Amino acid sequence: MLKVMIAPVTPFQQNCSIVWCDETMEGTAVDPGGDFDMLKQAIDQQGIKVTKVLLTHGHVDHASAAGTMAEHYGVKIEGPHEDDLFLIEGLPESGRKYNFPVYKPFVPDRWLTHGETVDLGNVTFDVVHCPGHTPGHVVFVNRPAKVAFVGDVLFRGSIGRTDFPRGNHEQLLDSIRHRLWPFGDDITFVPGHGQTSTFGWERKTNPYVADLNFED
Repeated sequence: MLKVMIAPVTPFQQNCSIVWCDETMEGTAVDPGGDFDMLKQAIDQQGIKVTKVLLTHGHVDHASAAGTMAEHYGVKIEGPHEDDLFLIEGLPESGRKYNFPVYKPFVPDRWLTHGETVDLGNVTFDVVHCPGHTPGHVVFVNRPAKVAFVGDVLFRGSIGRTDFPRGNHEQLLDSIRHRLWPFGDDITFVPGHGQTSTFGWERKTNPYVADLNFED
């Protein structure tokens, strides 16, 4: 069974998700953007054996501490899609710009593509490529638990910004409506910032992607 603990990190209050399989205690951090010591303490308190690090995209508040975490636990980094390489390569500069601590630079060990899966103990996640906020953004969906980790694609009542380099508003809307909604209204999602919600609630109420705004 999948277990989730949300740990907001960095001054941006980014929702890093500590996720594990309670049968094997194998776990990961989805988007360890910073505050590594705090994340390590939370992981150790739960008795989790970290077996990989997962990234939804390459922005500084989501990915900065990934290299440090992977080195500490001796594990590999999986995700995002390779189209976010330019953001990963720019993390040291972005970190300096926002006065982040200095973390170990890295390149992911496994780039992810749409339709692949990621395993964590006895738990499997579908990988959904959802470009728009960034070109290489991916979402992780666990169907049995009806949970999705969506990074900055979708928020409660909003969607990700698209005014960053290589952002694309129409592409983001298409990603949400044609790649996320088919998983079902009962999927609860953890966004990169703010409160959790469900796909069904956003389809009814979200001013950007509610069904009412579209004809197809």
